[in-house]
Amino acid sequence: MDYVESTEITGLAKLFYQDNRQVMKKIPDASIDLILTDPPYNISKYSSGNIDLPNRTPLNNDIADWDKIEVDPTEYVEEFKRILKPNGNIFVFTSYNSIGKWHAAFDHKFDTAQYMVWHKTNPTPSIFKTTFLKSCELIICFWNKGHVWNFTSQDEMHNFIETPICAGPERLKNPKHPAQKPVQLLEHIIEIASNKNALVFDPFMGVASTAIAALKAGRRFCGCEIIKEYYQAGVDRVKKFIVENNC
Repeated sequence: MDYVESTEITGLAKLFYQDNRQVMKKIPDASIDLILTDPPYNISKYSSGNIDLPNRTPLNNDIADWDKIEVDPTEYVEEFKRILKPNGNIFVFTSYNSIGKWHAAFDHKFDTAQYMVWHKTNPTPSIFKTTFLKSCELIICFWNKGHVWNFTSQDEMHNFIETPICAGPERLKNPKHPAQKPVQLLEHIIEIASNKNALVFDPFMGVASTAIAALKAGRRFCGCEIIKEYYQAGVDRVKKFIVENNC
C-alpha cells in the first residue's frame, strides 16, 4: 500500500496514515493499556438509499464508501490479544449485525465479555413513523481477571450511557465524518477502563475523537486511519488541542 505516513505530537500522540494491520505488527507485545475503537458497522448494505428531506440535507442511509469494506473480527483477535497488557481492556463500537461476530472471535480469548449501550438523546427522527428511532449503539467489551477498572459507584456504573450525538462546534464540517463520536462518551469509557498516562490505541480512529478524549483524560494515544482527509483532520485537531491546553 502506498499510504504510509505518521505524525508524532509532543510524545503524547502518534497518528498513522496506514493500514492498522500493518501498524499493529510494529507494536510491541503487551504495550497497550486500552483498545477503544469504532470500526465500520457494514450496515450500508442494508440501506434502501438516502432519503430526501424538504428544506434539509438528505438523510444519509448509505453512510460512506468505507462502510462497505467488510471488517472481519477474526483478523484482529490475535494482534489485539498480543499488544494488550494483561490488565488491559478492549471496547469496540458495533451494531446489531456485527456484535455476534465480535463475540465469537474474541470471547474464547478473554475471561470476560460484556457490552454497553450508548443511548443517543437526540437521534435522527423516524421520517415515515414506521419503525423505532435508531437511538442506541452497542459497545462490546473484553478483559481478563485483574484488569484495570475504576469503579465509581453503583449508581454510576451501569452498562448504559446517554449523551447527545456529536453536534455543534465539536462536529467537524470539512471533512464531515458520518460516524464521529462525541468526546464525552469516549472520555467516560477511558476514565473507567484505564489509568492516568495509559496508552490508548484506536486502529479505526477516523477524525481522532478518541485521541482528544484520551488527552483530555490525561492519557497518551496511538491510532491509525486509511482515509487521508480524516487522518489529516485528526492530526490538525490533536495539534490544536495540545496547543490550546498547554499539554
